[in-house]
Amino acid sequence: MKETKLIQVLGKPLGGGALPVIITPLVGKTQVEILDEVAAIVPKKPDLLEWRIDFFESIGDIPAVVDTALAIRRAAGGIPVLLTRRNVTEGGQPLKINEPAVVAMYAAACRAKCVELIDYELSNAPADLKALREVSKANGIGMIMSYHNFQMTPDGATLDSKFAAAKAFDADVGKVAVMPTNERDVLELLAATSRAREALDIPLISMSMGGVGSLSRIMGWVYGSAATFAVGKSSSAPGQIAIEDLRTTLAIVRQAVTGK
Repeated sequence: MKETKLIQVLGKPLGGGALPVIITPLVGKTQVEILDEVAAIVPKKPDLLEWRIDFFESIGDIPAVVDTALAIRRAAGGIPVLLTRRNVTEGGQPLKINEPAVVAMYAAACRAKCVELIDYELSNAPADLKALREVSKANGIGMIMSYHNFQMTPDGATLDSKFAAAKAFDADVGKVAVMPTNERDVLELLAATSRAREALDIPLISMSMGGVGSLSRIMGWVYGSAATFAVGKSSSAPGQIAIEDLRTTLAIVRQAVTGK
């Protein structure tokens, strides 16, 4: 079995090489709300903070975006930051700005080096994916390319193609998140993650959402997912588990699976 590839930040494995990395979202609307979240979350020691900027009311103000990202980093105590605009078609919030402005915002954040990673959906225009890949790489910012389906779980071939597309576009990390309609869908997602781990040489993140899918947040690392999402203060997707409960459960599963 091929080992799960680790997510790198600034040339070092995220989370010190432990699997899975725990990512916690920030969903405040203002800088004040976001920094309140950071203050509540940092003592819980997640490995990565995901700033869901589609919740941020000043997303169209690039200086405000950069300033807030820098404020998050100052408050985060060394925990790296992932910048994510989630498209409304993939579970995000409605935006007041168009896609060229979103791309410009991401590019400015990369050039300012105010975050360590960005996430951009594979459903976006190939030209935009390539442009952000170029600017992120030029500035040493890692790039996650992602696919989300909040309605259902596609078949295995489609899931395979999403992971493969992330690799084809030169992503640092490929991410797939889907909604199960039954327990077999969770197995479909885990199987696709395992196949991608064998076939691709990039780190992967995968999850099945909702209550039934929460099993994948606990066990996904066994099948090749390098990270899982947990609630620090507020949830950003259905099925996320509180970070304290998730860390305890992960420790139990790790002991059972690895003996460590």
